[in-house]
Amino acid sequence: AKSLAIGNPADGFYSARVMRDTGGWGEDATDPEIVAAIKLLAETEGVFAETAGGVTLGATIKLIESGRIPRDESIVISITGNGLKTQEALKGSLTDPPVINASLGDFDTLVKESGTEFTAKD
Repeated sequence: AKSLAIGNPADGFYSARVMRDTGGWGEDATDPEIVAAIKLLAETEGVFAETAGGVTLGATIKLIESGRIPRDESIVISITGNGLKTQEALKGSLTDPPVINASLGDFDTLVKESGTEFTAKD
């Protein structure tokens, strides 16, 4: 992740020492895992995270899947950066959105063609 890979990570050696001294652990996330996590956050939570947020969620998913974090555990992860800062990380992994005229009729047609149910609320 761009924001995590600039020079030496802030407090990297300190963090590694604290993990060793306390019996803690850490995890990494591959580029595809980062992109998948960014897309998951956008699709399920409406949050467009930068790559550091993708690392946070991607590593959390790996820790849950490996059993390090129990599936029924309540956890909090911090996603602070805006995805607009690292858009290039998603290049080639997204499809272009449909383009329609600015009319409700075209919108209704698009929604019907997509198979998505949509109900307008007051």
